Amino acid sequence: MEGEEERSENQGSFSKASIPKRIAIVIAGATVNIIFGLLVYFILMSTSNTYITNEIDSIIDGYVAQEIGLQQNDKIIEIEGKKIKNKYDLNKVMDKLNGEQIQLKIERNGEIVEYYIKPTEVKNKNTGIYLGENGKILAIEKGSSAEKQGLKANDKILKINNEDINNDSNKIIEIIGQKGLNTMLITINRNGEEITIELTPDYISTYYLGVNLKQSDNTFFNHLIYGGIETKDFAFSILNNIKMLFTGGVSVDQMMGPVGISQVVAKTNGLREFIYMLALISLSLGVTNLLPIPALDGGKILILIVEAIRRKPLNEKTEINIQLIGFSILIALSLYITYNDVLRIF
Repeated sequence: MEGEEERSENQGSFSKASIPKRIAIVIAGATVNIIFGLLVYFILMSTSNTYITNEIDSIIDGYVAQEIGLQQNDKIIEIEGKKIKNKYDLNKVMDKLNGEQIQLKIERNGEIVEYYIKPTEVKNKNTGIYLGENGKILAIEKGSSAEKQGLKANDKILKINNEDINNDSNKIIEIIGQKGLNTMLITINRNGEEITIELTPDYISTYYLGVNLKQSDNTFFNHLIYGGIETKDFAFSILNNIKMLFTGGVSVDQMMGPVGISQVVAKTNGLREFIYMLALISLSLGVTNLLPIPALDGGKILILIVEAIRRKPLNEKTEINIQLIGFSILIALSLYITYNDVLRIF
């Protein structure tokens, strides 16, 4: 559009439009990506038959749900003041618990029953290793035992306790998950050099009620309701991932560029997975493009907001320099991410 990249004094150009109109023009492209991604995901989810409700289907032996007498057809409606509408809500609340006593409300035969309980604790082994193919480490969780003890992304695991892995990532998972196996000697290949590292996994406590929930009835209305819920959760998960990138919860090493994305897309199994990846890429692209970084649409919007506050535009040369700096940073980041993508493949 005339005046968008370089200023123009011609009537009807981008430069001559009001600031709200210019912001609307800049935001339009990313908005189309976001809407397209959400729409595709909604269609995908609303045609699925895997919606899990908040209604109990069965009770698992040995867990707190059995101890307090929860029953089939009870509906879990609230935990610690948080409304529970489906399995996702339940998992989200339970994941945040630290073993303390909680308030649980259920609906049974139209009546509300309230309990104060301590969820059942289950300790799970965690190394912080995210595996790719052929025994190669895709990423390392920040603060995990693997990071503290020296393992890195792109290391290739050759042996565990002197047992050959033979490029089998499933075998690595099986060995690490063995009960009673704590400290392990892991032999890796790092840049052509064999290194042996002693790894002691962490144990993470997870808390459960001990219930299996029912699948929803296969009705058109339920498809719409649960499709909308899944789409909302999907959108917020993208925002949360971006937040984690800036707060240190996700490292740059775990990001993927075109090379990594093409590899993942190539491995999709069937049309549904391919459509899911299409929605994920479109939504991620739209949200990322709105980040307030120079050279992205979000950076342009930020400059327009500064212009509105100052009541006059920035010096054109200054604005161009800001955009060039941002563009240079993005190019350097892209090259680094592509380099990591190539290392993961080979």
